[in-house]
Amino acid sequence: NIDWNVTARFDEPHIKVFEEERELSVMLIIDISGSSDFGTIYRSKKELSIEIAAVLGFSAASNNDKVGAIFITDQVEKYIPPKKGRSHVLMILRHLIDLEPASKKSDLKEGIKFFRNVTKKRSIAFVISDFISDYSFIDSLKIANKRHDMVALQVFDEAEVELPKLGLVEMFDSESGVKEWVNTNSAKVRKNYAQRFTDFREQLYTDFRKAGVDFAALGTDGKYLKSLNALFLRRGR
Repeated sequence: NIDWNVTARFDEPHIKVFEEERELSVMLIIDISGSSDFGTIYRSKKELSIEIAAVLGFSAASNNDKVGAIFITDQVEKYIPPKKGRSHVLMILRHLIDLEPASKKSDLKEGIKFFRNVTKKRSIAFVISDFISDYSFIDSLKIANKRHDMVALQVFDEAEVELPKLGLVEMFDSESGVKEWVNTNSAKVRKNYAQRFTDFREQLYTDFRKAGVDFAALGTDGKYLKSLNALFLRRGR
């Protein structure tokens, strides 16, 4: 490992120091199904997903890592292969903002399966979703986590946690198209609504832990950076 040219020039021994080339691919698997359009505070869940994608994408680009994206509903809406550079991240964000999905339904399993098939080299993948899916995706996530570093980022709105008192309101399910009148002034209705979300979240987090997947919950209230930082601190430790 002696560098003979430098040794001859300075008349004392110099050796080469090798640094291992580090190249990481970051994949953003983003749920753009109908439920992502919901939001009642500062932004919709889709707008929050765009902000998170920007934070992660530009962080990776500044670290000279490759960034790719998969936009999913109950099918793969668009695949953008990983490449380096801020301009590539900007292109991903433009597609994410402009893309009109062919479907409104959700099946995360298909998107994760597609990721496994197209990504052979070990990568870190952030699944950004509300995880309100008609199909089981945990098994697919667990399989992907054996080869890759999978991270689940749950986006949510406070109105999903606690139903606001708005009187008699017509609710609309953007994925199924079903409409139903709900009495939001009813204490029983609000209690059942809150309990249902609590049960859903507890089961979701239990499944993530069993799958060995790191996760964080990020709200549309604008305080998501604190939760994101806490996630990376845990991962660092």
